[in-house]
Amino acid sequence: MDSQRSHRVGDQIQKEISTLLVKGLKDPRIGFVTITAVEVTPDLHLARVFFTVMGDDKARRESEAGLKSSIPFIRRELGKRLRMRYTPDLLFEYDTSVDYGSRIDHLLQEIQGEQADDSGNSGKD
Repeated sequence: MDSQRSHRVGDQIQKEISTLLVKGLKDPRIGFVTITAVEVTPDLHLARVFFTVMGDDKARRESEAGLKSSIPFIRRELGKRLRMRYTPDLLFEYDTSVDYGSRIDHLLQEIQGEQADDSGNSGKD
């Protein structure tokens, strides 16, 4: 039952942080950030917030710095909105799964292009 509650709390934290990114945070370092997932420990004391950023590595570093510096504000707002006895500590981590998926997609397209070239050459022999 605790894991189900931690999933529900994680989903709610994800919604609230996404709303804060659109309406509440004024940090110019934070670019086009998307919250991809939130994992909450069973005791509800730690929430790992995974995010992605549109842009290059510099934009990712700046957005990560902006998010980390705004943790006290985000926790305070979550405390007001979630009405929990204890607001979880937040830990922002860059979500590498999107980059990994893009790399796999690129490799598959290369293989598909090579196969198309090979099938085109076999007819000319």
